[in-house]
Amino acid sequence: MSNTPADFDIIFGGGGTAACVAAGRLAAANPTLRILVLEAGEHTKNEDSHVQPGRYFGHLSPASTTLKFHVGKPSEALAGRSLVIPSGRCIGGGSSVNFTMYTRASASDYDDWETQFKNPGWGSQYLLPLLRKTETYQAQPNQPTHGYSGPLKVSWGGHVTNVANQFLEVAAATDHDRTYTEDANGFYDCNKYGKWPKWIDAETGKRSDPAHYYIYNQGANENLVIRTGQQVKRVLFEGEKAVGLEYVADRVLRPDADQAPQQVYASRLVVLSSGAFGSPAILERSGIGAADLLAKHNIPVKVDLPAVGENFQGMLGIFVFRDEAETFDALIRGDIAETTKNSDLWTEGKGLLAANGMDAGIKIRPITGQDFAELGPEFEERWNDYFVNAPDKPVIWFGPSSFLLGDHTTAPVRRYFSMAYVNEYPISMGSVHISSGEDPHAPSDFNPAFLNHPADLATLRWGYKKTREIARRMKYYRGEHLPIHPKFAAGSEALCSGEVYGPITLDAPRLKYTEEDDKAIDDFHRKFIQTSWHSLGTCAMKPREEGGVVDPRLNVYGTTNLKVAGDRRYSTSLCFSSLCLPSIFLFRGLGFLSIAPANVGANTYSSALTVGEKAAVIIAEDLGLQIDGVGVLETSEQTISGLDDELVPAPPTKTKLPDDFAGLEGIEGLTISSMVNDEYTNSKPAMITVM
Repeated sequence: MSNTPADFDIIFGGGGTAACVAAGRLAAANPTLRILVLEAGEHTKNEDSHVQPGRYFGHLSPASTTLKFHVGKPSEALAGRSLVIPSGRCIGGGSSVNFTMYTRASASDYDDWETQFKNPGWGSQYLLPLLRKTETYQAQPNQPTHGYSGPLKVSWGGHVTNVANQFLEVAAATDHDRTYTEDANGFYDCNKYGKWPKWIDAETGKRSDPAHYYIYNQGANENLVIRTGQQVKRVLFEGEKAVGLEYVADRVLRPDADQAPQQVYASRLVVLSSGAFGSPAILERSGIGAADLLAKHNIPVKVDLPAVGENFQGMLGIFVFRDEAETFDALIRGDIAETTKNSDLWTEGKGLLAANGMDAGIKIRPITGQDFAELGPEFEERWNDYFVNAPDKPVIWFGPSSFLLGDHTTAPVRRYFSMAYVNEYPISMGSVHISSGEDPHAPSDFNPAFLNHPADLATLRWGYKKTREIARRMKYYRGEHLPIHPKFAAGSEALCSGEVYGPITLDAPRLKYTEEDDKAIDDFHRKFIQTSWHSLGTCAMKPREEGGVVDPRLNVYGTTNLKVAGDRRYSTSLCFSSLCLPSIFLFRGLGFLSIAPANVGANTYSSALTVGEKAAVIIAEDLGLQIDGVGVLETSEQTISGLDDELVPAPPTKTKLPDDFAGLEGIEGLTISSMVNDEYTNSKPAMITVM
């Protein structure tokens, strides 16, 4: 029993996706629980830059306060570059600032978590009901792997561009080895082209995020406290038991605040939810990590856990379009007429502000001999070891982006589209560690390790060739934006031509690439590859002797009353774009799943939500909570505790337990009450200004 009086029952160190889900579920299940969420970043409630999906590019500005930018070590594999990885720093984390793409992992990804990494209860049969529980799937009715009563809405968004339609038309006409599907995220298969859903409410055009629909809609609960502008420094212990957190004022939001550390205490549980960068840093500053690294920073060793901060896992080509193409470029440049038009449309849930410009794609794996020939011998071992017996695992994702994935300040003013391709399961793994034992604001000692394995280059090379063939046949195609394409030798059949009059015919022969051309593509990727903002793995859920940090119940090895449920993960995937632009991203960033033992072939937001739901179930079981059925809760003039316990107005909402919870009865343990998405007051439209 702690001798220190506790301020709260549960403290969450970090206010990202998983924290919002877990804290929100627990608070709804038992409103008497005193729950604190500490977050370094800012509130997002009703802010246009967050609730209007089409404004997501504004968060990538170097001056952004909603992202933290982590600079990696220079790497020869990246032509001497230092890669910069952003992570969300606001309530909701990456889910409040991401592209709103709805991409789910494959069933075998979660089955690997359970079988290969010895985590009972984490297989697809246990997690699919939780995936369904999070969502109201508006895109299509009666789909067995989707949910229809959850708090977060999933739809096609307020506008699907003609860029996406052309992509699907060309794919259908030229790729006869693959088919079309109405559900490209059906969970059990891949290799099908389709429209791409979004975490956007079809009726309101608003972003569906856990900040608004798990946290801000519970303003009547004064026991749920959110403190922003607070940087967690370390865990407080009594022996092996975690009893609280020490934190300081965030220097970005509160530059003039006193930096004297403050302590806050929890009677029942401390949960670290600061993601793939933040959670391992907090553990290391608390004396949990590799003994030699802790000694280097004069930190007494509490638990020698060498895997902390390891296992870090985490793409672009551009093309020119004619004026009839529907793109986001004018909106991104801050064009007043375009912004005003779309602000008006957004009030009806329509237009580009209710969309994301990424409306189609495919999770693709090789089928034909030509596919395997293009992937080459560098990929053969990876295919045989990882993919051949998992037919639901894609090698890459690719699709069109209705905007320039590049620097608009240096590109001619016109319409662009990019072909993005992402390496879903890169082999290369990096690490992230502290650079100071005392300063929580100090930059990370970060090694992304992108492209350190030749198989990762092979998959990107295949992605470039596949997407370029589709782009060259799209109706509005008008050439390649040369600054963001490989530099092929003069005389090469693959030489990029810049602007052209129109597309090639659908039945035109494919380009033939020489070994020299392949080298040019590899050099291009080393110089231009970027993160896709989905990171994971730095507090991996594995057996301790196999490099784990937490056990299947999210407990940190060697401690009690301390869990990790992070979602700001660091892992990488690779991607590239094209006037047409190619777009390359080395994926996994802005969803950060620190506890994931292995990569997932998807945007990580969906998995982060699921980890949050699973964490809520586990914590409820551990605390012996009795979860009562919750009826409809109508409130008005709600408030939610904010910075320094100052009350911040929150929107009206409804919370209820829906009827449609088929599948949840198969989960052992407690069933936590559901929260259902509802309207909140529109904020006033404002002009977009990006970079």
